[in-house]
Amino acid sequence: MIDLHQVQAVFRQNGLERWSDQLPEQLQRAFEDARHGDFERWRHILDGLPPVTTTELDLNSDRVRVGNAGQLSAATDKSLLQSLRALQPWRKGPYSVFGIEIDTEWRSDWKWQRLQPHITPLAGRRVLDVGCGSGYHCWRMAGEGAGLVVGIDPGLLFLVQFSALRKLMEQPPPVHLLPLGVEQMPDGLEAFDTVFSMGILYHRRSPMDHLVQLRGALRRGGELVLETLVIEGDDQQVLVPRGRYAKMRNVWFIPSAKALMLWLQKTGFSNVRLADVTRTTVEEQRPTDWMRFESLPDFLDPVDPSRTIEGYPAPARAILIANA
Repeated sequence: MIDLHQVQAVFRQNGLERWSDQLPEQLQRAFEDARHGDFERWRHILDGLPPVTTTELDLNSDRVRVGNAGQLSAATDKSLLQSLRALQPWRKGPYSVFGIEIDTEWRSDWKWQRLQPHITPLAGRRVLDVGCGSGYHCWRMAGEGAGLVVGIDPGLLFLVQFSALRKLMEQPPPVHLLPLGVEQMPDGLEAFDTVFSMGILYHRRSPMDHLVQLRGALRRGGELVLETLVIEGDDQQVLVPRGRYAKMRNVWFIPSAKALMLWLQKTGFSNVRLADVTRTTVEEQRPTDWMRFESLPDFLDPVDPSRTIEGYPAPARAILIANA
């Protein structure tokens, strides 16, 4: 699932020696913690994928494509479909895998369309994607020509979904996903040209510490791409939910976009700019045949969809860009 020696070699080649040295213990702990639950079943599904690979990739289209429809026999196509179905729920995407259309909960391509025109071109850059999920945006970053993409997310189903797609690629691009949280990343790496943190900040008990940690991962002058929930208001406006927010338990702080710009400046970032603010719609986040649990339509007030079920402002997301 993860070729540790390969990842360590790549890290050492890219100024990540300290992290490379810590990886064996970090990964051992992550997989030991996964001995219970569904991980072994997911790994069995991954091991049982049909032994097919393809060089036909399209990482620049909205629906990340691995292989083409009609490449596989009917029996192999059916087996692959069953395996991918067994790895539900699929949250971030969409994907097309040998013609199998994986309609994920999130239209993550819409977020990419909003941010891509505003960021420094990724060609040749070392990129870190914090909270990357199953790696949809990592593939898009590779499609933009990134020299190295490292995604981190502690969700082991995400790792298996990512690994399933990577296993089908005859020549995978330089993308690596590690089942780690941001708190396991060594401080002060100063190694990445671009760091993405999307959908993470409001889950952190200390958002300022998160921003400081992101800055420490960037080389001097490197670029942060931050995407998170925001509310309306001035630079002192912050929502602290009393309980859940949109049925999420672990939402701590939702600032205004102006407050977030102030936070970035206060934590040492420069050239802070607001690229986009967009209200999340039930077309962008919704249940599908590949994610059958509750989604945004269930999180909004059925009488007033401008409010969450708890009465807070409905989700809106901002994209901010800044330099270390």
